[in-house]
Amino acid sequence: MALSARLEIRQGQGLVITPQLQQAIKLLQLSNLELEAYVEGELERNPLLARDEGDPEPAPEISDGAGEARAEAALDEVGAGSAQSDLDAAHDDVSPGERATGDGSEAGEAGGAIDWSKAGKGGTFEGDGDGLDGLAAHEKSLAEYLTDQAALLGFTPPQAAVAAVLIDGVDEGGYLRLDLAETAERLGCEPALVEGVLTRLQGLEPTGVFARDVAECLRLQLIERDRCDPAMSALLDNLDLLARRDMAGLKRACGVDDEDLRDMLAELRALTPRPGAAFGGEPSQPVSPDVFVREGPGGLWLVELNSDTLPRLLVDQRYHAKVSGGARSDQEKTFVADCLATANWLVRSLDQRAKTILKVSSEIVRQQDGFLAYGVEHLRPLNLKTVAEAIGMHESTVSRVTSNKYIATPRGLFELKFFFTSSIASSSGGEAHSAESVRHKIRQLIDAEAQGAGVHSDDQIVEILKAGGVDIARRTVAKYREAMRIPSSVERRRAMKEAV
Repeated sequence: MALSARLEIRQGQGLVITPQLQQAIKLLQLSNLELEAYVEGELERNPLLARDEGDPEPAPEISDGAGEARAEAALDEVGAGSAQSDLDAAHDDVSPGERATGDGSEAGEAGGAIDWSKAGKGGTFEGDGDGLDGLAAHEKSLAEYLTDQAALLGFTPPQAAVAAVLIDGVDEGGYLRLDLAETAERLGCEPALVEGVLTRLQGLEPTGVFARDVAECLRLQLIERDRCDPAMSALLDNLDLLARRDMAGLKRACGVDDEDLRDMLAELRALTPRPGAAFGGEPSQPVSPDVFVREGPGGLWLVELNSDTLPRLLVDQRYHAKVSGGARSDQEKTFVADCLATANWLVRSLDQRAKTILKVSSEIVRQQDGFLAYGVEHLRPLNLKTVAEAIGMHESTVSRVTSNKYIATPRGLFELKFFFTSSIASSSGGEAHSAESVRHKIRQLIDAEAQGAGVHSDDQIVEILKAGGVDIARRTVAKYREAMRIPSSVERRRAMKEAV
């Protein structure tokens, strides 16, 4: 077989995300503090960018109500379709060698099907030298550590919402700085619900977190060590005597002698009065809401952007005309042209970022109006796909919008991700099942084993649930079972044999 060189022409389709489009996508995920830092860097680098010092225009409002009045018309007025189209790959954003050459039917749909995950994650910009590279890499904070553990406790959606609020109320030392009655009133739920969630959260690591005072913190640690006997409990109730070094009063209160009291005090010194201090971390930054929600007339909810957190930039056209006229070499002309293109793109990207945040927030408010009106018990199962389909955007775009963004509501300040609660799809195509209802069904099946129903393996539970209309995977059943602290089928079968 002879080898020879030849020329071939091949035609293909594809999309390549340009650096500018990649930058616009990443801007979505930045918090308002990170965005401000990035904008400051761009102002220093680009002489054609300037701050708009004029009076800010009032932010557009979107009304959303519990009745028939919805936000569709208002969304059109603020560019409902433009937010997605400007984030999708336009004609000039596709590399010439990869531009679609067919009839355009597939290319027209590709903008909504781009895998935005390939654009990178976090709030960093590769190679731009803006000092944001370290924002994504950080040690896990106490709040993140507690959130990861709370996810394994099998909370119902209302309980998970309460847990998120309580975790947010823990200070750097691990103490809960919220009043439970006020929290229950703000969330529109019974105080017993908040107290029950707190009791379960107090079992998380590090031991002693979610305590409301030093005595409770030490008590939680002693309970874990099985050392909270009546004498030690009396000592914790009289820490004021210990502070005054009234040893005689302590002995009377605890009913112990000198030697026992010395042992008890030694145990107290071995405890940690600030369980959260081990996490250290950076000083907490005040959170500014990106979106405001307030109740309007007729039961409508008005959604508006917080103009104070939006960078307001403009392109200095007068200065551009001056420097472009004085440019002599090709290098100078190229620099001025690049600065102008970058400035125009950044201003446009910031505008589309604001519109996209408003659009996503308005849909979340529309979906969760029950929570705003009636409280945490009325949180609906919601996921990114539902919101993305409702507003005609890509699911990963919605994910970026809801990261590190906060919304101020009459019930408090929440991260946008707070409103996404889990659900299990129906195998028959009907209404989805809440995760808690599925957990309850698993618990019922396992409880029925003691009445002669036989021990069910995880695979058998999956088949039973699917027959009942619940589309669930085996690993999900195992995860829910472990979260409820239920042993495996092998261990349950062995325990039943030993009981006989």
